[in-house]
Amino acid sequence: MATKAHPGSGQSSPTSNPGPLLKILLESLALHQSVFAAAELGVADLLVSGPQSTRELAEKLRVDESSLYRILRLLASQGVFIEMAARAFANTDLSNFLRSDVPGSLRSMGRFRGTEFVYLSFGEILHSIRTGEPGRAKVLGMDGWEYLERNPGTARIFDDAMTDISAIAAPTIANAYDFSKWESLMDVGGGNGVLLAAILRANRSLRGVLADQQHVLKRARERGFLSGPLEKRSSMQPCDLFRDIPKGCRAYLMKSVIHDWNDEDAQKILSQCRRAVPKNGALLLVEFNLPEDNSPSRSKFVDVTMMVLTGGRERTIPEFSSLLANAGFRLNDVVKTASDFNVMEALPV
Repeated sequence: MATKAHPGSGQSSPTSNPGPLLKILLESLALHQSVFAAAELGVADLLVSGPQSTRELAEKLRVDESSLYRILRLLASQGVFIEMAARAFANTDLSNFLRSDVPGSLRSMGRFRGTEFVYLSFGEILHSIRTGEPGRAKVLGMDGWEYLERNPGTARIFDDAMTDISAIAAPTIANAYDFSKWESLMDVGGGNGVLLAAILRANRSLRGVLADQQHVLKRARERGFLSGPLEKRSSMQPCDLFRDIPKGCRAYLMKSVIHDWNDEDAQKILSQCRRAVPKNGALLLVEFNLPEDNSPSRSKFVDVTMMVLTGGRERTIPEFSSLLANAGFRLNDVVKTASDFNVMEALPV
């Protein structure tokens, strides 16, 4: 049942009919999984040349036509695809982002959201709420990074998704913060090097080091984001967040690293950073910042995702400030970007 507020009470009471929004929320799993199915099948890629019937699509995809039509009908009702004629569909501005060949593609993210790593973990959200542990721990029985190492197919999808997301945000981050004041920058946990490459392109006097686990650096070399003209100003170095963050740079950058971890582990990582950052250097955290009020924010969705998948969390600026202070840093500045990320500059004390 829906609720209505008692005037002046700050509380609510049941009404006879549930609100339309709540009904949609309760049915939204069907929408989520339909987006996943369309992304996994590559429907948007097949529609690049123009509208096609579900019969044509089903033949190419080797799927059941009736079932395909039903998910496309649902997606079209939400603006993802458009039904041009009876059982014929075309791309829209939304479904274009499910194509593989467009800048800012979200196809890999759509595919990753439907993997068992995500889907089964969310099935154990009550475990997260009852115990404070990620749902992933119960259903998969291992650390998330260990799972990805053991499942290279899922790891590849995850890698592609993170690369695409970083490619969208990287230019906004590179242009928002003045990286040129540091002669050298180490991107810790920098994955394929997409962000570091964007920063180096925007700051031609900067030297960059990509630091991550050995198997991640191997993929980074294969991807080649730091090859060509950037190769002379960049290098790669293995690191362990909890044991050995290499020294040698003025500034240290971590994007979407701290949100993967609970406060205890985040504190350990930041303490390792403090050992590496020189007195005249800085630590730059690129993260979402939760609003301190109850305003709508994408970060609140991501926060619950972190709770279920990794045991991590999104944080407010004061929460980051406290973590940094306990690790020997002072939060000096928060720079907003044109994306959802902020750059938090922390100086050693």
